[in-house]
Amino acid sequence: MSSPCATALSVNVNKVALVRNTRHLGIPSVLTAARACLRAGAHGITVHPRPDGRHIRAQDVAELAALLRDWPRAEYNIEGNPTQNLMDFIRQVRPSQATFVPDSEDQFTSDHGWSFPQDAERLRPLIAECHALGVRVSLFMDPVAAQMAPARAVGADRVELYTEPYAAAWGTPGQDAQLRRYAEAAHAALQAGLGVNAGHDLNLDNLAAFVASVPGLLEVSIGHAFVSDALELGYERAVQAYLACMDRGMAERGAGVAR
Repeated sequence: MSSPCATALSVNVNKVALVRNTRHLGIPSVLTAARACLRAGAHGITVHPRPDGRHIRAQDVAELAALLRDWPRAEYNIEGNPTQNLMDFIRQVRPSQATFVPDSEDQFTSDHGWSFPQDAERLRPLIAECHALGVRVSLFMDPVAAQMAPARAVGADRVELYTEPYAAAWGTPGQDAQLRRYAEAAHAALQAGLGVNAGHDLNLDNLAAFVASVPGLLEVSIGHAFVSDALELGYERAVQAYLACMDRGMAERGAGVAR
């Protein structure tokens, strides 16, 4: 993995599986996509297997776990709602990280984070179970600074900041205010003892500014935009393009560039 001061890129391969599932030919291959991304320098692979199997399926989860055994420095991140099907996968493959997301079973895409104190009691024993299995837990959270300490109090190791509001504000007068909001949430997470991840609608346009502005950012998980870019660039060049964005953001962060 990258050093503690760097931001890691985890490629979400859900959309590769979504295209594959439209036919019965097994193409495009999720394993081929993951392998190509890792060879190109991605730091990890993310999947979000939903209960309806609309993209990533149980077989994919197991096959990716086997693949990643050949990449011991890469991380395997499995996302989902721990009150639905996520915990079965965690128990079976024991990934590097479980990201708890409060999606309903038929939800189109993730659109909000956990809330405290409302969600505390149902999350605490599930987080403890993951820890007993040796799995790090990240909670999908809205960028609300006051929610970071309660997330840590239930046992979370990290938070994944839900970045769609930032992406929606990109290129508008509200962009800088959103960046400050995420920076404040990340600072509160760090103060509470949490690691900071981020994901949702990050892309080649908005990623560098986010990396530059958000302190302590350990990992970004990118799927839809990445796979869309890979359709034009190929997996290797897409990984290189995203890593270049992140490098630029980290260089600006290190130089103290204000936004």
